[in-house]
Amino acid sequence: MADQEHHEADVKQLHSMGYAQELSRRMGLFQNFAISFSIICILAGGVTAFPLSLSAAGGASLGIGWPVASIFALLVAAALGQIASAYPTAGGIYHWASILGNRGFGWSAAWLNLLGLMFVVSSVNFGLYLLVKDLMMPGVFGMDTSGWGWWTQTIFIAVVTVIQAIINHRGIKMTTLLTDFSGYLIFLVTIILIVALIAFAPVAMDLGRLFTFTDFTGPAGGDVWAIPAADRWLGAIFPAAIAALVLGWLQGVYTITGFDASGHTSEETRNAAREVPKGMIHSVFWSGVFGYIMVCAFVLALPTVEEGAAQGWLSFPWMMEKSLMPVLLKDFLIVGIVVANFLCALAGLTSCSRMLFAFSRDGGVPWFSSSLRKVSKEFRTPANAIWASAVLSVIATLYGDAFVVLSTGCAVFLYVSYAMPIGMGILSEGKTWTKKGPFDLGGASKLIAILAVIGCIILVIVGVQPPNEKVGYLLLAGIVVMIVIWHAVEKNRFQGPPLTEDAVKARQAEIAREEAALGGAG
Repeated sequence: MADQEHHEADVKQLHSMGYAQELSRRMGLFQNFAISFSIICILAGGVTAFPLSLSAAGGASLGIGWPVASIFALLVAAALGQIASAYPTAGGIYHWASILGNRGFGWSAAWLNLLGLMFVVSSVNFGLYLLVKDLMMPGVFGMDTSGWGWWTQTIFIAVVTVIQAIINHRGIKMTTLLTDFSGYLIFLVTIILIVALIAFAPVAMDLGRLFTFTDFTGPAGGDVWAIPAADRWLGAIFPAAIAALVLGWLQGVYTITGFDASGHTSEETRNAAREVPKGMIHSVFWSGVFGYIMVCAFVLALPTVEEGAAQGWLSFPWMMEKSLMPVLLKDFLIVGIVVANFLCALAGLTSCSRMLFAFSRDGGVPWFSSSLRKVSKEFRTPANAIWASAVLSVIATLYGDAFVVLSTGCAVFLYVSYAMPIGMGILSEGKTWTKKGPFDLGGASKLIAILAVIGCIILVIVGVQPPNEKVGYLLLAGIVVMIVIWHAVEKNRFQGPPLTEDAVKARQAEIAREEAALGGAG
């Protein structure tokens, strides 16, 4: 009975914002938490981006940098959670930025968020390929993968992405079953990995490693950071070791992102106004805690930090190779990490497609909106948006140093899009934004939002440092293109979400038709 009451209240709230209940509400609190927890996936970014930290400032990048990144992400999640509680819709970032700002601001936030989400799928599947190539096939099956090249990479990523799209297409029930499993798998594999690495470490535990600053940028860190910290923009402000520490912060931020998936699946979550904020905050908190213990175990299990950093992008496979744990245990952990990465990208595709669907529902994608907003009557999923997201995410991996650009770009683009509704919330709270949802930060609301926005600005500065200047060029080019397109075309064409009472009323007949065509409110 309670579920039915929540469903009716959810549908009523969605109708009040001018949208039909087209998607199927099958997700509860754990499912909503699990999809964000699966996208964050500490076994994805925590493993594949480990060299970003280790080859920056060594152990201190993990011992100090990860908690800082976790606190920052928690502030952002809390600020977004408060907005999500007030406006629980799919494609949250776009809708929230439009309501708290205006339709042009929301349109810009939507495109930045979409690019960031596509980069999530692309970077995780690219990282999955690297794990299979450098860790699983040689380490578990003894296969020589030195001959694998661009074609192998492209075919592998394409096949994996197609499988993820098929799963997404066939229904949120199947997807949530897998992301629920992913949540349990991440906890299980992480705990076993931590215990095994510490128990079978080839050296005695030295906690001092976690707080030792060493500048490993350049050749000392396998050229993961090809330009030494002292020669970067940060080097003009901080000593080299501190500048390197700031660069290493990117691993934690890249890992703990994508939690807006809880918001993007609002229309598929029961009692969304209460459960979505919980899903966001819990996924960030537990990822931060377990991720910190895990990455600290990585540093403590290295024979030496210097040797580990010198392996560059192969530092994690080298660490596993040097571990004294039994072969069967090692193989189990490697396979578990690979499966978790696959499910991470699956959850990312779910989030990306819901954002694309919601944006297209309001005509946000010129020429293609009518197609991308269609929902499969059989599976109650945004089928065309799923396949479009899958194709674009594969295309994004078709160039040389894709992983570095995609992983850093993912963090930068997503957090910029997060900062946009949060920033507008600071300006509109108590003025145009007077009605909050069940999750209310109260007197701490503006302080948390201001800290979150400041953190996002710092992230952009750090994230476009050489050799990641391509991310900066991409962000700048994207902003310029959006400004031109908005004023030349979209300003007069794009109507945005229904933001007024009259606009919402005008959509009620359309809402009834849309739900009737699918057999009722899902």
